[in-house]
Amino acid sequence: MDEHTRREFLKIAGLTAASAGACSWLPGCATVSPTAMAKSKQPNIIFVLADDLGYGDVGFNGNKIIKTPHLDTMAREGILFSRFYAGGPVCSPTRGTCLTGRHYFRYGIFSASVGYLPAEEMTIAKMCKSLGYTTGHFGKWHLAPVSKTGPTMPEYKENRLRKYAPPWERDYDESFTTECNVPTWNPAANLEDYKWVFRLPFWHNGKIETENLDGPAARVVMDRVIPFIHRAARNNQAFFATVWFHEPHEPVVAGPRHRAMYKGFSEGEQHYYGCITAMDEQIGRLRRELRELGIADNSMIWFCSDNGPEGMTSKGEQNWCRNSRGVTGGLRGRKRSLFDGGLVGPALLEWPGHAEPGRVVDIPCSTLDYFPTVQEIIGFKMQDDRPIDGISLVPLINGIMTKRPKPIPFWFVKPSKRKMHGSPTLALVDNNFKFLTNLSKDGHESRPSEGLDEDMLFDMVKDPGEQNNIISDHPQIAAALKAELREWTESCRASHCGADYDSPFTPVNKFPIIIGTWNK
Repeated sequence: MDEHTRREFLKIAGLTAASAGACSWLPGCATVSPTAMAKSKQPNIIFVLADDLGYGDVGFNGNKIIKTPHLDTMAREGILFSRFYAGGPVCSPTRGTCLTGRHYFRYGIFSASVGYLPAEEMTIAKMCKSLGYTTGHFGKWHLAPVSKTGPTMPEYKENRLRKYAPPWERDYDESFTTECNVPTWNPAANLEDYKWVFRLPFWHNGKIETENLDGPAARVVMDRVIPFIHRAARNNQAFFATVWFHEPHEPVVAGPRHRAMYKGFSEGEQHYYGCITAMDEQIGRLRRELRELGIADNSMIWFCSDNGPEGMTSKGEQNWCRNSRGVTGGLRGRKRSLFDGGLVGPALLEWPGHAEPGRVVDIPCSTLDYFPTVQEIIGFKMQDDRPIDGISLVPLINGIMTKRPKPIPFWFVKPSKRKMHGSPTLALVDNNFKFLTNLSKDGHESRPSEGLDEDMLFDMVKDPGEQNNIISDHPQIAAALKAELREWTESCRASHCGADYDSPFTPVNKFPIIIGTWNK
């Protein structure tokens, strides 16, 4: 789907859905203030995260092949974000931003399986728990080792005890998790075709789980989510849940029923398309349970991807990810790139009575915004003034935000021996404009392995595919954004050394240099 088609599809879909049904919230009607929200019954909060899902991999963004009927229904009944940015272009960093509202360079999770989530970080789970919520994490964690002695990622072995930070040690009352990726079908199985996959178990509240691990990984995860929600509803207790699916991260495997839905396609396509449909079915199951329990009207469900799609090199060749078939909907770049194809994914908010059905939001938003949004909604008071990189989206939900008041920062330097998909290492998204740089003095520091050494400025409204560098037309804008990035990186450096914490803090890794690779 080309970019013009993508934009037209979103416009038509939004208008059609908005006219198809009435809503108790509409622009111009009375909105609910954050104070009133906090004083009324606390809303249930659910963050659903897909893994490596491309912008163009869902029906509501124009995909005509992959069946995502439940997500498509959510798009019609809630808000669709057309420019929703993952906090980073790979897994672990984005997950940190989802929970803290802070860029991952502030606490040392520079890339996938790097660093850990410090206990000194204020998270949404900690925030909600302090106000009486019950909290649950379900699915992939990938923010730290989850065991002191059991199987773990090779990258986590150094300083393992220091990095140990499973969800049950980070303010989750209930947790069912894997440390990293597992197959998306029979996730506990030892697949012959995937010898390279680390054999990582599921952990349930600190103990290895051995029962009910067959079938789609999404169903295995949702089988633990549903009882948690039932207990909360039975106890009339508000809940916060992170539901972090493994789909469609490699190993991408679909079961016979879901493969049969795509029997006219190649084997790799059957697996990729099928596992996404399997995830979609479990999202439908979640929505159905909320309605049957009578709590859907007081529950917000956020959905997004942790980064752009895996598979294929920057030259368009299939890489080690055999079954990954994700598409970016015409956006430039893929996973590990700071171009939008590596950062922007499908994103929704369903919140009856607050999220206007069928509304399409073109204002750039981010997983960094989750924390300050929840903070404002539930009325939590921070005890310090540590930097928060996101913004509250309550004004946007209420229909009174017309532009983003603060830019979205990005920083990603490749681990040793791993290449990015051809983008500079830093970026700043400021409404229509996106600036990318390596922060060299003149923008021409040599990086022959990447081939993109100059500073870049794009008008993302006119050029969402990032093809026309307009920096020569707007040198003052580029200079201002570059100066802001310089100041921000120094703020991250101070945070990394513990400047935001009350007690002395020694990081487990070194702060990266601007250009090249990070070092342990």
